[in-house]
Amino acid sequence: MGGVALASLLARDRELDASERHPAFAFAPKAKRVVQLFMAGAASHLDLFDYKPALIKHHGKASDFGEPVEAFQNGLGPWLQPFWKFQPYGACGKMLSEVVAPLGAVADDLAFVHNMVGKSGVHSQATFLQTTGFLLPGFPGMGCWVSYGLGSLNENLPTFVVLPDHRGFASNGVKNWDSAFLPSQHAGTIIYPGSETPIADLFPHRVGAYVRREGERAAQRLMERFNRQHAAERPGDQRLDARIRGYELAARMQLAAPEALDLKDEPAHVLRLYGLDHVPDSWPKEINDAEETVHFSQKCLAARRLLERGVRFVQIWSGNDNGFPRRNWDSHEDIHRDHGPLSLGMARGAAALIQDLKLRGMLDDTLILWTTEFGRMPSSQGGKGRDHNPYVFTNWLCGGGIKGGVTVGESDQWGYKPLDRDHPTQVYDIHATILRLLGIDHTRLTWRNNGIDRRLTDVHGHVIEGLLA
Repeated sequence: MGGVALASLLARDRELDASERHPAFAFAPKAKRVVQLFMAGAASHLDLFDYKPALIKHHGKASDFGEPVEAFQNGLGPWLQPFWKFQPYGACGKMLSEVVAPLGAVADDLAFVHNMVGKSGVHSQATFLQTTGFLLPGFPGMGCWVSYGLGSLNENLPTFVVLPDHRGFASNGVKNWDSAFLPSQHAGTIIYPGSETPIADLFPHRVGAYVRREGERAAQRLMERFNRQHAAERPGDQRLDARIRGYELAARMQLAAPEALDLKDEPAHVLRLYGLDHVPDSWPKEINDAEETVHFSQKCLAARRLLERGVRFVQIWSGNDNGFPRRNWDSHEDIHRDHGPLSLGMARGAAALIQDLKLRGMLDDTLILWTTEFGRMPSSQGGKGRDHNPYVFTNWLCGGGIKGGVTVGESDQWGYKPLDRDHPTQVYDIHATILRLLGIDHTRLTWRNNGIDRRLTDVHGHVIEGLLA
């Protein structure tokens, strides 16, 4: 038995050595894991992170952009000041809105990019661009590329996990984390922390209680034999092999996943940090800050538990694509109503995650990205809302290899476009920087598809040196 175990370990080491010799692995990695926080619907940079005194000074005056503006709807009303007050936080003095005040405790760990630009003001396309690097469907998500490039850090849990909003999916749904032309084992696995069945179909339905473990194992062995025979007759077709691996992983997850997702195992001080120490059985009909904190913090705490058990990439979503009043960040009608609970819930959960990782010594090799599909206009829509602004928005990063307490790239005085319009930051640059910190040259991590060497950054992307510690 010892010899068998040793052979397995040596084989795995040989695979690791081979991956490290691949041309794509050109740098010493500073991060092992990634967390992507995605605010679905387009969070307003102007009301959260990008402080613009000019909007306060000129509030209510007719907006003048100095050029014709194509609005998504009718959001070219008067200049609209931030809905919440800003104040400095941390030794770096970063100005943050009071609605994201919990992030002030980790301000010196955050690096802001305020000159992000998009390529579309349409939610579905802009979301694809952030998640896959392309405006159209049919391309792998960033987590899929990381899974393909680096492989797994564990044997019993997925490499790429997706924690959607509890109310439903954002624009594009599962296509945001689909593996597309990469082998399907690299696709994201959906998990709903805090729910009765966090992972769908992992265990038999209660109506199948008569199924015994022995019988289930025997059925799995029989299916594997049939599948292997089928695959042997079709060399070069990786789809079935990926499905077999998926079934094998699901069997291992039946033991590992319940323990990983049992948040009740956490000590009281950790639950308190995430705001999960008092969770009522039911919530009032009107959604409030506390409820948003619980739902987002459950995902953040589950993410930490998954990361420390070897999950490589975790994607956390806030906001869904349906329902009214809006429970997403697409605040055309009322920024205060929509952004208020979502922002506080996000900030409390994200700040707790950062602090928790730091206390455990994991922040140094865990990279966190906060993003959204685009920003919102500095002019008003209907007096209380803001229209889409693909011309500039904000990202922030922290953790593995990121220089904290800095701002790289600024928007203009209104937060309408980049201050330096000739040198904006694009999503390709963010993706290239993340891969660099994982030790990967983004130009060399490719997959041949339809005669083209595809990559996450398409034919674009530059590493943002100012973000690197």
